[in-house]
Amino acid sequence: MAFALLVSACAGSHVDEPESPLPSDERADYAIFALRCSKCHSLARPLDSGIDDDEYWRRYVERMRRQPASGISLADTVPILRFLRAYSRAQRKRKQAQMEPPADDASAPNARTPRVPGSR
Repeated sequence: MAFALLVSACAGSHVDEPESPLPSDERADYAIFALRCSKCHSLARPLDSGIDDDEYWRRYVERMRRQPASGISLADTVPILRFLRAYSRAQRKRKQAQMEPPADDASAPNARTPRVPGSR
């Protein structure tokens, strides 16, 4: 599930499409997220926030919904939250994959054997 997104640098000017295709079941959620959330700020604001806690997302979206200019209805919160949760999961998986050393890298030092200076 790839979520490499191009985000609009100018809030509300337009909504860029995802660089990689979203799974079909997430496209509608992304469309509502992009439409509503780009009205007041760039999509980078929530996507680069680092938020990955579902309860925090719920409070964040509710706070944004209460902004008069947002146009976010109570019904919009469900697909927006669904998209943000899926995006957060994908980001966590990507970070974990980047932190794990390759399993077949023979040149990597053994993590259990400390290297003593001057030894081979």
